[in-house]
Amino acid sequence: MLHHFIPRIGVALTAVALLNGSFTLRAQDQDSQHLRKYKAPPPAARIEITVIRDSSGKPIEDAHVIFHPIEGDKDKGYLELKTDEDGKVVIDVLPIGDTVRMQVIANGFQTYGEDYKVDKAEIAREVRMKRPGAQYSIYKDSGKSAKSGDNPSSKPQSSAPPASGSQNNSDKPSDSNPPQHQPN
Repeated sequence: MLHHFIPRIGVALTAVALLNGSFTLRAQDQDSQHLRKYKAPPPAARIEITVIRDSSGKPIEDAHVIFHPIEGDKDKGYLELKTDEDGKVVIDVLPIGDTVRMQVIANGFQTYGEDYKVDKAEIAREVRMKRPGAQYSIYKDSGKSAKSGDNPSSKPQSSAPPASGSQNNSDKPSDSNPPQHQPN
C-alpha cells in the first residue's frame, strides 16, 4: 500500500513546485517594467579602406589604420585595425553622421591622415602611401650648387670675430673682405 502512496506524493510535490515557479516568473515580469528600455544603436556605415603604394599601386599588408570618432572638438577614443594581404580594412561600427579622423601608419611610408564625415551607408576609400622625402635642414645647401667664385654672397659668412693675427691694419675695409657683423 505504501508503494501506491509514494508516486502520488511525488506528483503532488511536482505540481506545487511548478505553481511556485510560475508565481516567481510572474513577479519578475512585473519588476522588469521598471528597468530601462532598450534603445537600438544608430545605423552604422560600412567603411572599406584600401592601402596601396603610390609608386606601384601594390597593396600594403599590416598597415595600421586608426579611426578616431570625433564629437565636436572631442576625440571619443579610437579603433585600430591592420590591413590584410590585399591591403584592405573593413569597419562597420561607426554611426552615420559622425566625423572621423582616419590615420594610416605603414612601416617605411609617410603617415597619412584625413578627417571626413560618415555620410553614406557604404564608403570605399583608397589611400596611396608615399615614401618619405628628404628632410628639410637649414644646415644644408638648399639644392642650389653655387660654383666657387660665382656669387660671393651665397657663401655662408661666419659671425665669429676674426682671430687676432688676421686683423686688417687699415681703417678702410677692402673690397675682397666685406665687413663682418660682430655680436654685441
